[in-house]
Amino acid sequence: NSRTISLLSQLEKINLDSVLGESDNARYVTSKILHLVQSQEKTRKEMTSKGSTGIEVILSTLEVKSFNFWGYGFIAVLHFIILKCGGRRASVLVTKGGTQILLQLLLTASKDSPPNEELMVLLHTLLAKIGPKDKKIGMKARINGALNISLNLVKHNLQNHRLVLPCLQVLRVYSTNSVNAVSLGKNGVVELMFKIIGPFSKKNTSLMKVALDTLAALLKSKTNARRAVDRGYVQVLLTIYVDWHRHDSRHRYMLIRKGVLQCIKSVTNIKLGRKAFIDANGMKILYNTSQECLAVRTLDPLVNTSSLIMRKCFPKNRLPLPTIKSAFHFQLPVIPASGPVAQLYNLPPDVDDVVDESDDNDDAETESEIETEIDDEKDQHFKNDDIETDINKLKPRQELGRPIEELKMYEQFFPELSENFQEWDLVSKEPKPFVPDANLSGPIVVPTASEE
Repeated sequence: NSRTISLLSQLEKINLDSVLGESDNARYVTSKILHLVQSQEKTRKEMTSKGSTGIEVILSTLEVKSFNFWGYGFIAVLHFIILKCGGRRASVLVTKGGTQILLQLLLTASKDSPPNEELMVLLHTLLAKIGPKDKKIGMKARINGALNISLNLVKHNLQNHRLVLPCLQVLRVYSTNSVNAVSLGKNGVVELMFKIIGPFSKKNTSLMKVALDTLAALLKSKTNARRAVDRGYVQVLLTIYVDWHRHDSRHRYMLIRKGVLQCIKSVTNIKLGRKAFIDANGMKILYNTSQECLAVRTLDPLVNTSSLIMRKCFPKNRLPLPTIKSAFHFQLPVIPASGPVAQLYNLPPDVDDVVDESDDNDDAETESEIETEIDDEKDQHFKNDDIETDINKLKPRQELGRPIEELKMYEQFFPELSENFQEWDLVSKEPKPFVPDANLSGPIVVPTASEE
């Protein structure tokens, strides 16, 4: 009966008691648990060990009781446990329904004017930690109405980097859901990200990195990518990349440079993005920067990503190529004076003669991005009926390499494989038929050579 178990038992009694006079006792229990968790590793292990109900009791307290000061203390307890114990405890928090409770607390705390900054930092840090462990966090945030809370906090606190950083981490988790990405894009999150990542500055590089990762996830939505192209952000991304390439002479900020390339890679998934990339002289910029990065092995990720972008955006041509782009010239035997073939051969050298129809169904693809949660559930429980599950049918059939008649010639070398067992007569030194005893019960045991 340790001190921690005793405090948790008191907390359970408080949860069952609705008397307002218990608030002082609740404040005392909260402060003691927080102190023990912060000061003693033994207490942290005791609350997170297998079979312990510590996290469940704290979550039930946050869910049952109205939010107040000691509720804030328990959020600090969860934050410290997740921070020290890592992802394993985050998974436990998700399985116990912690995501739903934290989102509800976030919604309640956001109604205060102004919101408690310390509380918002703790809640967003917790959600950012457990978010990757919960595949449904985007849907839960949208249903609870908590999707725009983080976005509004970023809009009104752009200079408060301590608060903006965890909010961006949560937005990055939300943006992995395509429905959330479209919804956030309509509320101006793309424009907000470009206010954070530019102009060039080496201050708060951690905030810059998270903002670029969030923007890259948002631009995977074709709706957001078109919005970025329409506002001329492709040229802005190339300018930012060149600035970091020039100023990062010691290659300490390779992850930031790669984050900018990931944004360019996402926006060039659509035809308008590829055209804007070509018009902004992106091919020359990435080619020249890649050439300068070849001598440094640690910059290989930048070269690889740049190569993927250039290959994707480079104009495509059909064979045979009658222009200077080809090292060989394939002359057709007969070229009519007029027609599509003659028009193809008369095109200027820098014209892309392959029609890009990749974005012709943009409307249908945009509608497909607004998937429903019912479809998600169907995908999770999807089973392929074509997969054979009968083990007997999956076993390979063993077939003999020769017919049985040809194998009978080897019986004399392996008599133990046949049923015609013979016993040697020690007097005549000749084999005699083996006759089993009628009274013998049990299996017949043939003696081995050593036993004889």
